[in-house]
Amino acid sequence: MYSYIIGKVSEINSNNIVLECNNIGYLIYVANPFSYSVGEEYKVYVYNKISEDEYSLYGFKTKEEYELFLKLISVKGLGAKLALPILATGSISGIVDAINRENILYLTKFPKIGDKLARQIILDLKGKINIEVNEEIESDETEDLIDTLVALGYKTSEIKKVIGMIDKSNTLEEQVKEALKLLLK
Repeated sequence: MYSYIIGKVSEINSNNIVLECNNIGYLIYVANPFSYSVGEEYKVYVYNKISEDEYSLYGFKTKEEYELFLKLISVKGLGAKLALPILATGSISGIVDAINRENILYLTKFPKIGDKLARQIILDLKGKINIEVNEEIESDETEDLIDTLVALGYKTSEIKKVIGMIDKSNTLEEQVKEALKLLLK
């Protein structure tokens, strides 16, 4: 059983990376392969999935992502192939918050997660995820969003509660609209 692998990324594909360590290339399925750079060295936490028809490695940049992944795959009906896209499209704090608040709409926005599976995730994991999230809240992109929301009259404490649920790949204008919807709930 592997805990993590430290190596250089030699290849990036649509759903995996190849991490070279001691002249061995490990094909590792990751949530967002394009967050890695070819030639850079990374410490990748890995989960080994071994079954009669599959031997795969799933990788994570942080211990928190890895722990959340383990919780997600413990849910009945949610395997590794469904759990990985959840981590790719959502922030850790946003996912945990959605589970604890029973936010089915947030969970059903992920690929192949329907209403029934979202309810099962909430049933199995609500109040059971104790992950210390070390996400940086003051990156350049989120700083502009926070400044805009403060200018609109919201308190920083209110903003920090919803900032993790906002899709950072959107434009600033779309992020502000999404934040306002969440803040008005």
